[in-house]
Amino acid sequence: MKTLLIDNYDSYTYNLFQLIAEVNGEEPVVILNDAPAGAMENLAEFDNVVVSPGPGHPATARDFGISARMLAESPVPVLGVCLGHQGIALGEHGRVAPAPEPRHGHLSTVRHDGRDLFQGLPQNFTAVRYHSLSVREPLPETLEATAWAEDGVLMGLRHRSRPLWGVQFHPESVLTEYGHRMLVNFRNLTAELARKTRAKNTAVPRTEASVPRPAGRSSAAAGTSSHNAGPSVRAGARSGAGATSAGAGAGSHANAGPAETGATARPIDPSPTAPASLESPASPTSTSPTTIPRPRRAGRPAFRLHTRRVAGAVDAEAAFTRMYGASPRAFWLDSSRVERGQSRFSFFGDDSGPLAEFVRYDVEAGRCEIERAGRPTRKVAASVFDYLKRQLTSRRVDATGLPFDFTGGYVGYFGYETKSDCGSPNRHRAETPDACWLFADRLIAVDHQKGFTYAVCLAEDTPQAAGEATDWLESALAQLTFVAADPGTAPPTVPPEGPDLAAAEPWLVRGRDTYLADIEACQRELRAGTSYEICLTNAARLPAPPDAYEFYRVLRRVNPAPYAAFLRFGDLDVACSSPERFLRITRDGVAEAKPIKGTAPRGDGPREDARLRDALAADAKTRAENLMIVDLLRNDLGRVCRTGSVRVSRLMATETYATVHQLVSTVEGRLREGTDAVDCVRACFPGGSMTGAPKLRTMEIIDGLETEARGVYSGALGYLGCSGGADLSIVIRTAVLADGLMRLGAGGAIVLDSDPVAEYDEMLLKTAAQMRAHREHTVARIRGERTETAARAGARVRRTVAEEPAR
Repeated sequence: MKTLLIDNYDSYTYNLFQLIAEVNGEEPVVILNDAPAGAMENLAEFDNVVVSPGPGHPATARDFGISARMLAESPVPVLGVCLGHQGIALGEHGRVAPAPEPRHGHLSTVRHDGRDLFQGLPQNFTAVRYHSLSVREPLPETLEATAWAEDGVLMGLRHRSRPLWGVQFHPESVLTEYGHRMLVNFRNLTAELARKTRAKNTAVPRTEASVPRPAGRSSAAAGTSSHNAGPSVRAGARSGAGATSAGAGAGSHANAGPAETGATARPIDPSPTAPASLESPASPTSTSPTTIPRPRRAGRPAFRLHTRRVAGAVDAEAAFTRMYGASPRAFWLDSSRVERGQSRFSFFGDDSGPLAEFVRYDVEAGRCEIERAGRPTRKVAASVFDYLKRQLTSRRVDATGLPFDFTGGYVGYFGYETKSDCGSPNRHRAETPDACWLFADRLIAVDHQKGFTYAVCLAEDTPQAAGEATDWLESALAQLTFVAADPGTAPPTVPPEGPDLAAAEPWLVRGRDTYLADIEACQRELRAGTSYEICLTNAARLPAPPDAYEFYRVLRRVNPAPYAAFLRFGDLDVACSSPERFLRITRDGVAEAKPIKGTAPRGDGPREDARLRDALAADAKTRAENLMIVDLLRNDLGRVCRTGSVRVSRLMATETYATVHQLVSTVEGRLREGTDAVDCVRACFPGGSMTGAPKLRTMEIIDGLETEARGVYSGALGYLGCSGGADLSIVIRTAVLADGLMRLGAGGAIVLDSDPVAEYDEMLLKTAAQMRAHREHTVARIRGERTETAARAGARVRRTVAEEPAR
């Protein structure tokens, strides 16, 4: 069965795609609601149509687009979900108005008439609602109500004479029961209608000219592709692309489908629009840019991995300090808090290897600047995603036998404004580079769980390169052995203390009154239905600490985290203590996201701590926030993962860190054939926990409220490896140091139940660890300078006393 899925720029469309593909055994064709008019010319070639949810109102052309015309003209059965459901009512002159109480991420019980879509479903099943508007009763005579929520709001309708059905709730949500069954019922309704139509046409033969067709029918639908061309049709696309579905997985009740279907997963282009030729001429505004280098040709040297392992996990801090503490460009992906299944390894190195390069990206110019030792800087006219993908493909190596996936590759960050390459134009321009990536061909890996340390060297597969690799490995092992014997003096421990919420307040970019007003503006947008959840952020700017690396050494003690990191990229330093994974992709193509939504402070004692943790886990507002992001991440991963492979393995688990409790979920999927880690990152960027949903419209709202670029904050930081693996964190709990200033970003998810004052306090709480590290480091530095001054003064006195007899 062939389905047309109209995407109203929603962030849950590809979860619907999943259900449809599983039920039909065939992937639907997807078009955006602003596709050219010709996209509707072949509606009769489809068996049915599904109209997705989306932001806004069905009476607004931007929000509903061609969906309105399709509902009016469709010769085949239609299922409208949420906005699509409202559009059916509006098209029949029904009333769509603000709901009595907006419901975003809330669970309701649904009673129904037991017919059509609801045939075989129990009464009072659980469904997830994401809506601010609703269809009001009484309905026009052409429509019939079929389902209601416990609060009396209409949840389902059907047309009395045309094959149109609508549901207000989201059958594709991970916590909706029987979503799969509803889509089976829609398929069966479609098949039964087709059978009756065939029987009628057989009984009363008609000429082709007498068969009614929508006006303007022609052979090929403009703006769409044939079904065999791929799963997604992105006419006029603004979003990061791709298509396939996100399976419901664990916790989905009856929504879960089979693990795999007969539908063939096909490769997609994860860019927001059709990519320009990589060999196209340079932009006239760029300065002598080059195109992306082609992959290594046959006959030229390939690459080989050289490794050495030593027993014992060295002190990563001592080893980094000794080996790379003075390097102008260096990295340390630091599992300062080792969590089983999350943060087993630490990696560190610099740019001193023969293959090393440094990539700096300007998203507005669409240009990468490439620096390599001893060579002039190159300017490459390409997205950083395209450049990294090409380079990693040309340097692919097999990492079989190693317990980790980072065996050389790029280390760095994608700043938030890189979203412009993923379909969301920027209003603000960052002061720091939009992305920075260092290609590391030599690095140290520490296995904190198994107790081993590895020296890793990626080199060209030539005798000379092999000899140089051996020399470096021997040198690295000698230094590691020295560190193991003499780790040096670690900074003093930092005693625990409660968070000081007031510390960052004098340095905020937007003060208390402005931030509270911005929260109220967010809630107006939520009531209007243009968003379900808005991740609003703020920033503090204050003088940078005296020494960025020493500051980081304090931070990792104040707030140890599984995804901590220190990047020194020339005049830019990033000190990160993130608890949140953005994406991990293994070398065999398994992707994992770990969104965090929900934060509470630690308690003063065990009893108070447990009370706060339990309250966080049970809080309805927090659970709604987390559910919305889980459904969003399922959707994003579904763009690049095999149909049926995306699942939720942990839903809303509480995790405890040094200063906060967090509510964390885990979403997993397997990449489709022909898709790699860079494709996955691009399809999912920025992380939904830093945007809200629907993602594109919500990022527009954020850009209108926030007064400056987020920069590194809210982006993604980690590695993209030559073995095909990747591991990136969400850049939160992070200090960015440049031009003598330290910038701290912080914020939270705004929903209709949010208390503005509590949200303001939570934003300040998220700066507390960095502010304390700044204070502790500065005090220690001043104390050290005073001690040094006193020591020098004492030495002068001693010299004077020693010289007195001579006088």
